[in-house]
Amino acid sequence: MSLPVRISTVRALIKEIGVSARSDKPLVVGGARALAPTLRAKLGVGGSDDPRGAAVYVHVWADDGSDEEALKRARRARVPIVAVVPEEIDDVPYVLATDVIRLRPGEGFPIPAIARTIAARLGEDGAPLAARVPVLREAVAEELITSFARKNALVATAVFIPGVDLPVLLRNELRLVLRLHQAYGRSADPRERLPEVGATVGIAFALRTVARELLDLVPVAGWAVKGAVAYAGTRAVGEAALRRLQAGASRGGP
Repeated sequence: MSLPVRISTVRALIKEIGVSARSDKPLVVGGARALAPTLRAKLGVGGSDDPRGAAVYVHVWADDGSDEEALKRARRARVPIVAVVPEEIDDVPYVLATDVIRLRPGEGFPIPAIARTIAARLGEDGAPLAARVPVLREAVAEELITSFARKNALVATAVFIPGVDLPVLLRNELRLVLRLHQAYGRSADPRERLPEVGATVGIAFALRTVARELLDLVPVAGWAVKGAVAYAGTRAVGEAALRRLQAGASRGGP
């Protein structure tokens, strides 16, 4: 059986992700002078509070009249903004409601929530940033896995001709695995990624077999079966790659 994707496609994917890995856009934290340094330390970042050229700008609410101007500056710089504000603050200008994190009195910075919001805001662009900011890795990995699983579920349900969707599904799964490796600081060298590419191709063929068998059992709801298999299969591919990466990181190896 011929491969469902061309070698040139795999090379192009690896090259694209390798180029994006050279991005040095930082995570910038600004806002309240007394609190922003604390959040920088917890996120493991340094630098200034200038949002220009940032991958994402995290603003800690100062409530001293400077917030709107700081957020406006980030908006002008066309930088994604995440705001961390006291829960009693209703109006946060220039920031999407989904990108506002509210602080409860007496509690510290909710780092997991901040990381999840950054990951959701950046999507795939979160991978090269996570390579440099390890505290983001888990959230970025989960966002990538969920996002690609949903994409593949939609592809599988939309394509009715058997086999036609496999190249698209496999490209997405390869892209997911390569992005996960990028988030964990792994090299995009094709020779190093070959085992992961081979494993992903093997899983794709196995899932195709499962889907065909299930379609024979439940022919009427075939679109739902295909979508469910594509979603679950893509999550399985991503989670397996993530476990290997986390195990390697705990050993201090590749």
